Amino acid sequence: MKTPVLVVGGGLAGLTAARHLHRAGIGFQLLEARDRLGGRILSTDAAGLASDDGFDLGPSWFWPGMQSAMSYLVADLGLSAFPQNSEGDMLFQRMHGEAPRRFQGMRQEPESMRLIGGTGAIVAALAEGLPKTEIRLGARVTHVTLNEPEVEVRLVDAKGTTQTMRAMHVLFALPPRLLEATVAFSPALDAVTARNWRDTPTWMAPHAKFFALYDRPFWREAGLSGTAQSTVGPLVEIHDATTASGKAALFGFVGVSAQQRAKLGRDVIVQASIRQLAQLFGPEAGTPRATLFKDWAVDPLTATDDDRRTDRHPISVGLASVPGEWQNRILLAGSEAGRRDAGYLAGAIEAAEYAVMQIMNELEAAS
Repeated sequence: MKTPVLVVGGGLAGLTAARHLHRAGIGFQLLEARDRLGGRILSTDAAGLASDDGFDLGPSWFWPGMQSAMSYLVADLGLSAFPQNSEGDMLFQRMHGEAPRRFQGMRQEPESMRLIGGTGAIVAALAEGLPKTEIRLGARVTHVTLNEPEVEVRLVDAKGTTQTMRAMHVLFALPPRLLEATVAFSPALDAVTARNWRDTPTWMAPHAKFFALYDRPFWREAGLSGTAQSTVGPLVEIHDATTASGKAALFGFVGVSAQQRAKLGRDVIVQASIRQLAQLFGPEAGTPRATLFKDWAVDPLTATDDDRRTDRHPISVGLASVPGEWQNRILLAGSEAGRRDAGYLAGAIEAAEYAVMQIMNELEAAS
């Protein structure tokens, strides 16, 4: 099968790229290795199933005043946002055996915003505007071969069958480190490019998030914002995760390394997190009606061994172009490739828009 552009990756960057290609009348196919769209965006219900009014197991916040790409797309899609709750006092847990300290809360500047319905709302809205026939789930790319004037892409579908597709341009909307580790290139990437990709940290990959769900946000009744910081752990940073519709929850970033999490196991971390919430917010916090735990470090379509060994944030250097034989044939468009806001939702949008602009310029020059 042949198409002008192949988009590899169905997260925010891939869907944004597909949207711009579709609007420009440029033929495309979007390949996503998972059985769902969204990539590292994952909003679920209490059972961990995808939901249109869910809790964000991946990214949740954006900052309109600082991230114009995200603000524009949210408005263009007709989505609505609400501020992260920060009203009330915050807590600080300094050491074992010591009662948490309570401090007057401060207004956040800039204010963190969340999408009504969860971050998954932007994935659903983008997908809704694309032709379903051009999206393939369960399609994992394994090899890319330059066969001028085309690029040949080999993939394994959901049934385990190997297939081949051809395109003039391939836009990789996935982390550079994951791309370098899982896809073989012929001719091989030059050593500098391969090293740059390996050295680029993958956003979210080293981290894990824990959620405790309740019948009501009882901490607000006590004048607490739900925000807490801890040097004790296992949760090091905690926030109110109550949805816009009122589904009550607290969530925390797990401060235990990926290697330690693998040794301890999910159940140990979950139980320790519940006990910690009870120490901070009182006995009622110790009896959640449900819990959610997402360890991105064990997700093979997000993290590599390098991600599990380090915990750094990508920096905005711009990785869209690939030199040598691959120039203008493949482009990077994941959040890590952004020239601005790398490692954020806005970075994924900016990188996708830049890569599509490059492709459109090439197609125009060739016509």
